[in-house]
Amino acid sequence: MKKVLFVCLGNICRSPSAEGMFRALLVRRGLEGRFGADSAGTGNWHAGATPDPRAQAAARKRGVDLSGLRARSVSPDDFARFDLVAGMDENNVEDLLESCPPALRGRVRLFTEFTASRPEGGVADPYYGGPEGFDRMMDLIQEGVEGVLAHLEALEEGAG
Repeated sequence: MKKVLFVCLGNICRSPSAEGMFRALLVRRGLEGRFGADSAGTGNWHAGATPDPRAQAAARKRGVDLSGLRARSVSPDDFARFDLVAGMDENNVEDLLESCPPALRGRVRLFTEFTASRPEGGVADPYYGGPEGFDRMMDLIQEGVEGVLAHLEALEEGAG
């Protein structure tokens, strides 16, 4: 099973939203047994917390329930356990690369590499803004999870 870890700063907005959207995509396509997903933060301030209520509201608009997810921080073994570690912005990617074993650094990628629009800097953190920022975040995540799935499918085919 190929797996992706979505990573943002606190694991209460962007990365759990990406995890939820990716899991929903797998269910819609009947692929939940072939691919897996989790999310984490580079920091541990919110460990054990549910996703931000604004992220949950934006996800619900798209038919995705995030309420069962709980924040955690990236652990050293995540780099070996996941085939793709997708940082939601460039700062997340830099933090991940600092703690990633050199042999596994190729697994760390910027999430927006998998989007068609490829916004500069990655997915903006909506935490200090209003609901519209969360809606923009979800639009970009919805676009990106399709590309992440295509990447994992290619990895699966290559593993033959």
